[in-house]
Amino acid sequence: MSLEQIFATRTARMKASEIRELLKLLDQPGIISFAGGIPDPDLFPGDAFRDAMSTCMMPDKQAMALQYSVSEGYRPLRDWLASEMGKIGIPCDADNILITSGSQQALDYLGKLFLSPGDTALVSWPTYMGALGAFNPYEPTYDQLTINGNQGAADFSERAKAAGGSVKFAYLSVDFANPTGETVDRAGRDWMLDQAEEMDCAVIEDAAYQSLRYDGEAVSPILALEIARKGTIEACRTIYCGSFSKTLSPGLRVGWVVAAKPVISQLVLMKQAADLHSATLNQMAIHEVAKAHFDSHVATVREAYKARRDALLEALERHMPEGVEWTRPEGGMFVWLTLPKALDGAELLARSLETQKVAFVPGRAFFADGSGGNTLRLSFSCADEATIDEGMLRLGMVLREAMGDSG
Repeated sequence: MSLEQIFATRTARMKASEIRELLKLLDQPGIISFAGGIPDPDLFPGDAFRDAMSTCMMPDKQAMALQYSVSEGYRPLRDWLASEMGKIGIPCDADNILITSGSQQALDYLGKLFLSPGDTALVSWPTYMGALGAFNPYEPTYDQLTINGNQGAADFSERAKAAGGSVKFAYLSVDFANPTGETVDRAGRDWMLDQAEEMDCAVIEDAAYQSLRYDGEAVSPILALEIARKGTIEACRTIYCGSFSKTLSPGLRVGWVVAAKPVISQLVLMKQAADLHSATLNQMAIHEVAKAHFDSHVATVREAYKARRDALLEALERHMPEGVEWTRPEGGMFVWLTLPKALDGAELLARSLETQKVAFVPGRAFFADGSGGNTLRLSFSCADEATIDEGMLRLGMVLREAMGDSG
């Protein structure tokens, strides 16, 4: 008997992450990888976490650390987060915050909360492939969100109705987005709020990289702009998703959602059905490290990644052939390359691994419609400056050969 024949229809929309599959290839000796968008483990605050875990396992705390807990999350951590949110223009209290097992879990819950089959999710072209993976099982239609573009609320709503549903949310990463590294400016954030008001839909603001700004002026989060308009978070349609994965530790899987209390209450019910609560020990350890070291540690991480970002941009200038374009991010972990249209990123990756042992992520997986074959993503977070230069030298050789073949 094969159980596949009775799988739910939603499983047809579930696909393996190309990045996770790529990581399996990187055990080959000599691979220079710009593929995984992961933090450098050498920068983890290991000593601080060792001390924090010891503190959490002291006799006065270990019972709490090892016991079931409330679904909303460890209260001291939520209080700390509420204070941090206030610093960026998002006044709220602990009851506006849900702790999740990474921001990826938050995206899954939000897809479940808003999407019925046939409803429309607005996403950028390209967008974070993990968001597509989270939303796909809820069987949405995707429409292309271009900030400040010539398509607006009426156009989106009309197409959503024709697809058999309505626009339920716009999803966007506004700071140093995965995969492009681009940032939405203040005018674009205001435009997004205006469109969402007209469509009466939610805005999901993915802020995973917000702390990793290396230069330029910070722009207020969309939720902060909406609170400034409406006076209180309880009147807002924006849902802010944060994460400690890019700053302190991805392995502990601690993220958070900030939103109006009715939204948080519904998400709590989903949390109770899914895993009851995120690991209490992990939350307590994150809180211990964050309250003592967050600002100083993030400053260290920024300095390291800025140097690598600069090294990658300089290496691209030296080694890329004419006809290749790339973004110049003010922060985050990624640079996005656009190649001549005749090239395909997946074919290029196969050639690159075989001939030059350089890995990257082909761009097609970041597009909801499967377009973008002539694009690729480079992550600079885990390579030193010498490796970055050597990798771009090799990738430039691969590109020149492929462009000659296609010409």
